[in-house]
Amino acid sequence: MAAPTLQQPSFLLELHSIFPWLVESVFGSLDGIIAGWNLRLLHSRSHEYNTAMEFLNPSGPMMKLVYKLQAEEYKYEIPVNYLPGPVKACIQEGVLPDCPLFHNKLQFPLSGLLTLNLALNPFEFFMFNFAYCLITPKSYPQGQHGSSTDSAYFVLVDTYLKYFLPSEGSVPPSPFSDSRGSVTAPSPRSSTVSFAGYGVHSPSLLKHHIFHQPSVNADPAAQEIWRSETLLQMFVEIWLHHYSLEMYQKLQSPQVKEPFSPTEEHVLVVRLLVKHLHAFSNSLKPEQLSSSPSAHSHTHPSPLEEFKRVVVQRFVQQKLYLFLQHCFGHWPLDASFRAVLETWLSYIQPWRYTGEKPNPQPDQNRTVPDKWESFVQENLLMYTKLFQVFLNRTVRTDLVNAKNALMVFRVAKVFAQPNLAEMIQKGEQLFLEPEHVLHHRQPRGYLTPSQGGSFLSSRQRVMTDMVFRVKSHVYALEGQDCQYKQMFGTELRGAVMKLIQIIAQARQTAKRISDHSSEVAANKSFMSWFGMGSSELNNTFPGAEPEESGECLKKTHEFLDRALENLCQIFKLNQGQLTQLISNLGSSQDDGNCKQLPDCIQGENGLILTDLGRRQILSGLRKFDIHYQGDPELQPIRSYENALLVRLFYRISSLVNERFGGHMNALCSRPDFLGRLGRHYLADPDSTAKLKQSPLSRRTLERNRQPRVSLRPLASYRTILLLLLFYVLGALLSFGPVSSTLLILTGGFLYGLLMTLFGDKLKTH
Repeated sequence: MAAPTLQQPSFLLELHSIFPWLVESVFGSLDGIIAGWNLRLLHSRSHEYNTAMEFLNPSGPMMKLVYKLQAEEYKYEIPVNYLPGPVKACIQEGVLPDCPLFHNKLQFPLSGLLTLNLALNPFEFFMFNFAYCLITPKSYPQGQHGSSTDSAYFVLVDTYLKYFLPSEGSVPPSPFSDSRGSVTAPSPRSSTVSFAGYGVHSPSLLKHHIFHQPSVNADPAAQEIWRSETLLQMFVEIWLHHYSLEMYQKLQSPQVKEPFSPTEEHVLVVRLLVKHLHAFSNSLKPEQLSSSPSAHSHTHPSPLEEFKRVVVQRFVQQKLYLFLQHCFGHWPLDASFRAVLETWLSYIQPWRYTGEKPNPQPDQNRTVPDKWESFVQENLLMYTKLFQVFLNRTVRTDLVNAKNALMVFRVAKVFAQPNLAEMIQKGEQLFLEPEHVLHHRQPRGYLTPSQGGSFLSSRQRVMTDMVFRVKSHVYALEGQDCQYKQMFGTELRGAVMKLIQIIAQARQTAKRISDHSSEVAANKSFMSWFGMGSSELNNTFPGAEPEESGECLKKTHEFLDRALENLCQIFKLNQGQLTQLISNLGSSQDDGNCKQLPDCIQGENGLILTDLGRRQILSGLRKFDIHYQGDPELQPIRSYENALLVRLFYRISSLVNERFGGHMNALCSRPDFLGRLGRHYLADPDSTAKLKQSPLSRRTLERNRQPRVSLRPLASYRTILLLLLFYVLGALLSFGPVSSTLLILTGGFLYGLLMTLFGDKLKTH
């Protein structure tokens, strides 16, 4: 019996030594040099998928190894340099970060703070590397990317969340327990948050000096959820905590470079976390929902139930707010923003993740239950500030694009849910409650009827608590000196009216383009292949994506229509004024105006677009008439031209123009009838008109206006077909090829002669 006990330490020591190598082999190195198993590219179609999932399962071999090493109190070091920016900066400044996860884990080398390490236990070390795997820069093979929601990494995140943050039941115990208490549990949290003042979430947010790290009590009750809390804190810190309020203030300086920029895959995983946390929090038992001290003193909720009650507000809210705010401000103006948008909409709609059966009523008729009013108030900036940032972003977006129009519709639809606008408005009123009124009400709230109080005292006390919660939330996220802009104030109402005008313009543009495309499709014929149809057959509108035609444009019109309806409902806009605004817009944007140039001013080198002109182009209301303004002989070969003939005739024309260029210039310079006839055949009569359409340098214009012979029209399939038909007709009339050619040349000369004699008179009429 003694042999196994003697062999066990050496066996565990060997496991301890290979554990970091094993973790790095699976997840890759923190610097991204070692790719590991590429879990972000491993999909269910791969042969290795099932093996990886079984190995990394919460009950699989890897996690059993973690628990075995956990029981022996082994530690593994992580350089502080790999921590998120705000955490690293905090530690290097000698101040404890707000997250308890990093407390009592710092290793101080003799060389100073620049080479600090964190000593993590096996579970923390495993989860750190797993979470960091998402943000490590990876060089993917060509044609592959890691944004799919069916990758092994995405599925593992979902599996870990369901296992360690269960909506039903409790977290399964570790198979290897140890009486020595190897786990340093987080400090126990009280059920009520004590605020030292507005803007402070909890005492853990107070900065303590790093060299006076407080000891953490290993509360036995907290051992039940230490893995759940560790997993969540690790995910939140690694995925979300890349921005801070101080960093945003420093970003105003041009010397500060932009911080961490998330990828679409990163945002999709964050959305998965948000959705699961709502489901986890909403699984709280009804009897535990009460936050009154008296209730908790008698019920003694389990640590897991208490964790559910505070998980969203205390662990996620602040960091997610800054994360989303950065994404809203820095994400490209394209359809990939949908991932950020849906993450935001998932957070502000916790009632969608209650586990209840969906309401048979349509979404627009679903009323937000009154019980969510406190959530809306305690997350006020998530609704109001981010809506304002989204509004500023939307007015710079091409809403004719169906994907962008869909995003506007999605936001308007969410905020138009009955009761939600009223809840937001009430939250704003609570925040704007004057300080002197608050202090005047607070003492009265604690009076009992025997002390002169009334039945209104309890209501006033509740009111005071609500005001305190909202103000604390806003000041914590925006700072004490924040300048709050009301969502339902005059300024934002004007911005919404501007958005409505842009939506109306984009809606009209989409309808006009859709109608035009339908007409062009209906007018297509066999002759259009020869270039006799419209030159815009293959065009929809400038800057359009390939899918922006037909059904997509109809969807754009539908999305924008419904977005207008929802915005009117949210902001209670006067339907008469809205109708007048749209009708005025429609009357000013008729076909005549649509053909006008965008608003410009004349500069030294040509026309310069104004801000109004840019908006007109972006919404498709006006555009420049695009013409090829280079050498006409060198313009791209058209689909209705024969490429071989174009190149052959260009060579012949170039030889003739080079040989007889001087004679042609002399002929066209003559003021008499011969000069006019030469200019008709050898000069471009429209060159001066093109100058009015777009800026062109004088040197290029003069070069293109030089008299020349152009045989390129003969390379057109249309011309070839007409000549062929003429020769066939001549053959039927017994004319030979030479006679037919002479007739064609004679007809062309007589046409030119008539145009020279009577062309000016025809133009005036």
